[in-house]
Amino acid sequence: MLNGTNIFLIGMMGAGKSTIGKLLAHKANYNFVDTDPLIEQCAGKSITEIFADDGEDTFRDLEQQVLSQLSAYTRLVVATGGGIVLRSLNWSHLHDGIVVWIDVPVEILYDRLKNESEHRPLLQTEDPLQRLSDIYEQRRDRYAQADISIMVNADETPEDISDRLLDMILNRLEPNRLKHDH
Repeated sequence: MLNGTNIFLIGMMGAGKSTIGKLLAHKANYNFVDTDPLIEQCAGKSITEIFADDGEDTFRDLEQQVLSQLSAYTRLVVATGGGIVLRSLNWSHLHDGIVVWIDVPVEILYDRLKNESEHRPLLQTEDPLQRLSDIYEQRRDRYAQADISIMVNADETPEDISDRLLDMILNRLEPNRLKHDH
């Protein structure tokens, strides 16, 4: 149905890339991969530790490595880290597949993340809400380079979002698909 084309999910931390990605992969009969655990395996330590010991640049290097390795495969739904869009080299890999921006309002992100900020190196700050807004502003133009953007409403379930997203992806691949159904 998707001809094996990989789907890369981008967006802010807390946007639900992993949750939605798993559901989407299941519906499309794809494999699901999350770049963060792969980076941790690669480094032999947690992302929090990589940030603390080696700094964000090292993390971004590992992320770039993992992404380039993944582009060798097909039939993948890949949930990426929120900052993967910052390096232009990553875009060359992302554009091998269909890039989907899961766009979630900052207030909703904050609500989801406020209790787990100790696992989020970038949110260890006095005012995490302000920090989230700043990060969103910095990255918004990059995220907007996605092939498909889906704006998430507060009351939508991950199940709803993944259904809606699969439709958007199929329409992107076969714009005339709906006409054949009638």
